[in-house]
Amino acid sequence: MQEFWGRRLVALIVDAIFITLFLWVLTAIIYPVVALLAIYPIFNFWLIMLGVIILIYFTLMEGKWSTTLGKGLVNLKVRSIEGTMTYKQAFLRNISKFLWIPLVVDVIIGFATAADGEKGRYLDKVAKTRVVLKEVKTEQLKEQINPN
Repeated sequence: MQEFWGRRLVALIVDAIFITLFLWVLTAIIYPVVALLAIYPIFNFWLIMLGVIILIYFTLMEGKWSTTLGKGLVNLKVRSIEGTMTYKQAFLRNISKFLWIPLVVDVIIGFATAADGEKGRYLDKVAKTRVVLKEVKTEQLKEQINPN
């Protein structure tokens, strides 16, 4: 169980680094225009834009591929409990990541309300999703162990 939550934490850190790098690049691209037009107050809204980018990133990645760059790196996948993963479920489960801090509250509420030993984020329960380990196909595993 600790290994699983460790994987989820590593995945979140990798995703946070990716989003931060993306914002640095975006800032480098936008800054000359901001400086030229002297519209520096636009950076007052940068934190809100960060939240929107976080929501878009997680919703698109998990809605389409059921994983993010971080989750893919540590072999985790988001699964719908009922049928196929949808963008709506991906959005719903990631609302608490808007600015990272509500995520802590989401985890605390999820652990506090865990009924049947299934500890997890509260919004995973609301969205009817769960994070699971990816299945590694036996053929792929054999090829990784013995490439010849």
